[in-house]
Amino acid sequence: MTSDRPAVRVVCVAYHPGVEELTAFATSLRTATTADVELVVVDNGADQSVAAQVAREQGARLVVPGRNLGYGAAANLGTRGATQPWLVVANQDIVWHEGALDALLQAAADSGAGSAGPTLLNTDGTRYPSARALPSLRLGVGHALLVRVWPGNPWTRRYQEGADEAEAVRDGEPRAAGWLSGACLLLRRDAFEALGGFDEGYFMFFEDVDLGERLGRAGWLNLHVPAARVTHVQGTSWKSRPAPMIRAHHASARRYLARRYARWYQLPLRVALGLGLRLRERLELRRASS
Repeated sequence: MTSDRPAVRVVCVAYHPGVEELTAFATSLRTATTADVELVVVDNGADQSVAAQVAREQGARLVVPGRNLGYGAAANLGTRGATQPWLVVANQDIVWHEGALDALLQAAADSGAGSAGPTLLNTDGTRYPSARALPSLRLGVGHALLVRVWPGNPWTRRYQEGADEAEAVRDGEPRAAGWLSGACLLLRRDAFEALGGFDEGYFMFFEDVDLGERLGRAGWLNLHVPAARVTHVQGTSWKSRPAPMIRAHHASARRYLARRYARWYQLPLRVALGLGLRLRERLELRRASS
């Protein structure tokens, strides 16, 4: 496909994908942009037969790490050697809406953003809060403690709509965010590479929070683009095997907070946050097994 739009490498991070799922990602991508696209599938799983089949049928390149690297490390591997000015990192269970990637590319180019993220829709059409404020101590603690028992609490609302995302969706105007969901994320290659890509110390979860924070500190804008829409068919892994996901989420949260509050005098805070997260993890695991 040839056009006057900048070229983009799309990296799909997969783990034992279904044929229909991965095919839907690739086929919907065709109508999402008029740009020159190179599709790279990085399969972290043990059996690449599905990924190989779909890659062959869809003209994609398959990368096989040989082990489960985790999300950020697999994304880094997929972007390696790219020459395109733009990169996309996305989950295997994303379905692109028509023109979505073009809308991201246009908004990012116009604004000079380092990253741009679409509106993530659940399968029932409701909006997932994909553009959030950076989790300050007060917001993070309030959200973690109350989100399950009081979903509409003010700390969760401010965290999930810290970039005025709800208003942005209503008026359709791009807005700045503290960080954008890594489930589907457009990245300016120069900015991404200058930061060394995703921090591979995060196996899963929080690698996108960390990247968004580092982009902001480097002077780049994280831009939420409501006009760009994708559907995230999520939840299967959580429902079938919730315990590993819960453990990974809390391990990444501990890493992120330990690095954010790393000064010597913040040791008591780090200890308290670590204990709180371990308690929350136990409660989540107990709830998942009941």
